[in-house]
Amino acid sequence: MNKRTRFVVLLAVLALCFVFLWPSISWYGRTPKELQQLALGSTENIKSYAELQAAEDVREIKELVRQDASAVLPENYAWIKKEVAKQYKVLGKKLSNPLQLKDVLSAYDSEAEFMAIFQKNYRNKILKAKRYYENSVKLGLDLSGGMNIIVKADLDAALESMGDSVTSENRADVKKEAMSNAIDNLASRIDRFGLTSPVIRQQGEDRIYIEIPGAAQADAINTLIMGKGILNFRLVDSNATNAFKLYYAQHPATTFNATGDLMDSSIIPDDCEVFGVYTKDEYGLDERYDWLVVKKEVALDGQHVQSAQVRSDEFTNQPEVVFNLDSEGAQIFAEFTGAHVGENLAIVSDNKVKSNARIQTAITGGSVSLSGGFSYDEAENIRKVLQTAWLNVPLEVESQQVIGASLGDAAIRQGYMAIILGLGLILVFMLIFYKASGINAVVAQVLNLFIMFSVLSALNYTLTLSSIAGMILTIGMAVDANVLVFERIKEELRQGKSRSAAISMGFDNALWAILDSNITTFIAALFLATLGTGAVQGFAVSLAIGVISSVFTALFVSRLMFDFDTDVFKAKKVSIGWGIK
Repeated sequence: MNKRTRFVVLLAVLALCFVFLWPSISWYGRTPKELQQLALGSTENIKSYAELQAAEDVREIKELVRQDASAVLPENYAWIKKEVAKQYKVLGKKLSNPLQLKDVLSAYDSEAEFMAIFQKNYRNKILKAKRYYENSVKLGLDLSGGMNIIVKADLDAALESMGDSVTSENRADVKKEAMSNAIDNLASRIDRFGLTSPVIRQQGEDRIYIEIPGAAQADAINTLIMGKGILNFRLVDSNATNAFKLYYAQHPATTFNATGDLMDSSIIPDDCEVFGVYTKDEYGLDERYDWLVVKKEVALDGQHVQSAQVRSDEFTNQPEVVFNLDSEGAQIFAEFTGAHVGENLAIVSDNKVKSNARIQTAITGGSVSLSGGFSYDEAENIRKVLQTAWLNVPLEVESQQVIGASLGDAAIRQGYMAIILGLGLILVFMLIFYKASGINAVVAQVLNLFIMFSVLSALNYTLTLSSIAGMILTIGMAVDANVLVFERIKEELRQGKSRSAAISMGFDNALWAILDSNITTFIAALFLATLGTGAVQGFAVSLAIGVISSVFTALFVSRLMFDFDTDVFKAKKVSIGWGIK
């Protein structure tokens, strides 16, 4: 490979690394703190924030128009000029300059359409920052602070509460399903609480490991973990629902306040509440697609549900959800459905409507079938909602460790100082001992760190103190390759060889020694990364990445720099140590 090709390869590698590192640079260096806090919230919280902020902005612009419709659009809304210009182009109208407030409102047919532009602006800005975070290097608990919780699930108590429905044959399967249900419930609660990128996974047979980076209140988290989802059945007020939807379509910005409560409670009857109707999107998140007004009075509590399953209708072959009630629930449900045939019944879980079905006839016997053209996924989601009512697993916080943000900041500073001090001392030594050739080692070490961080960013890696330790060790090991090459070059120069020959022979003779030492280190790191966990795995991964990048910089980059001096600057001698001419 000639020098020009090697130079092009180096530029390509550095460009690719910069692309990998850009999300981390954007997140930690270019994203304001307040935007970071929004982006770290749950997707549901981001959506709610965008809706509420959009509603406030629309109300503000409408008030400004009321005061002076001919006033110029304020600078803080300058971004909307492009959107308004697009709309005027579609309408075939000419846009005034400067843009006046009345021109902004006249570009849209309805308030809902106008508010959607503001919501889109907030959503795109926050989700863009969230994508930066998701594709950047993460900070572990020991660097960012947060909580580390181990929760014990009492599976035996859950099985006892199910009574005779558990047999020796299905005991293991029920335990597995109960554990899966507990993890799903915790994930849903924590995501709804808006916590920062939590890690939730099963540990052993009956324990759940939860890792929550960032500041969090221990009492609030414990309440969240110990709490149970509220599931009940409520009668739908169809007339109130239709009236509310009509009102909301005309006044989307003034229906709800910043906390999500109705600004005018008189738009629905006093004995009713309005909830969003939700389904699962392709990411498994709750997505609101409609509104429903339901009675405050609970028709049936979810604690009466004993089991739920998805099966195919024997006539239509369509998926349907079948659930069974206990004896008390069966009697309550039979009386209620008999009195409300032809009306709709909603399944409400955690103040969200998960299903809305028409009562076709009085349902007796305690076996209830829900159908209505569900897809299999929709039916499965409803089953999971019902499952939370009967397969409740008692949870107990077994251990909890809180790491303060100040400790995390101190650890980051110490890590920075360790890397800078270690790198600085090594580079000073190389410059003193190997003179001008030490510059090659300096450049190689800097690029080595750049490549390491880039790969970690590309892998969305979580950086911990043990990972930093692996980097520091890599810095010391990486310079060893330069030392081997430099010493072999010095040997060739002492034998009277020319600069070009000495450099070529030095790299060739040192190649296998460098590869042998680094391959053995990489194999050890690979085993540690595969078999180890936690801090050991973090150390091993950063070490393995560092080994590969250090070999590349020592053999490829450093060689290119030597050849560049020889061919471009026409250097005849090598400044590589004391006593070498």
